[in-house]
Amino acid sequence: MTTETSAQASTKPLAGRVAVVTGASSGIGEASAEHFASLGAKVAVLARRADRLDDLVARIAKAGGTALAVTVDVTDAAAVQAAADRVEAELGDADLLFNNAGVMLPAPVEELRTDQWQRQIDLNISGLMNVVGAFTPQLVRAAAERGVADLVNNSSSAAQNLYPTFAVYAGTKAFVTHLSKHLRMELGPKKVRVSAIEPGIVGTELQDHVTDEGASAWLEGSKETIDWLRSEDIARTVGFIASLPLRVNLPQVFIMPTAQPS
Repeated sequence: MTTETSAQASTKPLAGRVAVVTGASSGIGEASAEHFASLGAKVAVLARRADRLDDLVARIAKAGGTALAVTVDVTDAAAVQAAADRVEAELGDADLLFNNAGVMLPAPVEELRTDQWQRQIDLNISGLMNVVGAFTPQLVRAAAERGVADLVNNSSSAAQNLYPTFAVYAGTKAFVTHLSKHLRMELGPKKVRVSAIEPGIVGTELQDHVTDEGASAWLEGSKETIDWLRSEDIARTVGFIASLPLRVNLPQVFIMPTAQPS
């Protein structure tokens, strides 16, 4: 490897790769898409808000990257498969999938907010599975051709820790973490690395969707003692995971704000 090629590999470790990011219209997904592009990947950004995706693609292009906007609701299995087909046709097989779309709606279980329970299950579990199902064949093909592929699922510290009124959300994220362990057993021998990342509190739009007053007050009060994680912190972590040599897999990464006790 020449000095120039070596330098490029160190600054663009995802060059030649095709990354897919769900929930890319804001927060962690948006930051991750921009970061992957800065590392050299071609990026497909998936979300429901077309205007946000168009702005993101324009910023990536202005910075010299390549991005494709695909407007899709991940809870619609047929639409997700169509999105996967479009990514394959326009960018090639995806070899980095960041399954990031999700929603957090804490509330005391005795309030019987079944609508919120179902929304979290639909997006955090069913939506994630729709994406896994649609893109796994591409990951396997890409790994066989290029030597490596990565499936990274965005879980939460709630998969392990206990937070008041977060039972349903935490349950959906525990599913994501445990699913990732099983997928690693299936896909690892095919050179597809599987990772679950479990962040603590990250400052994103996720908190804006919270309707329970108690949970909102708890989150707001935590700002007085905790410097929350930022979207770019998670983006850099996922970029690091995907940039490692094939022999290295980080199956489960627990990421906490320094001052968050649990």
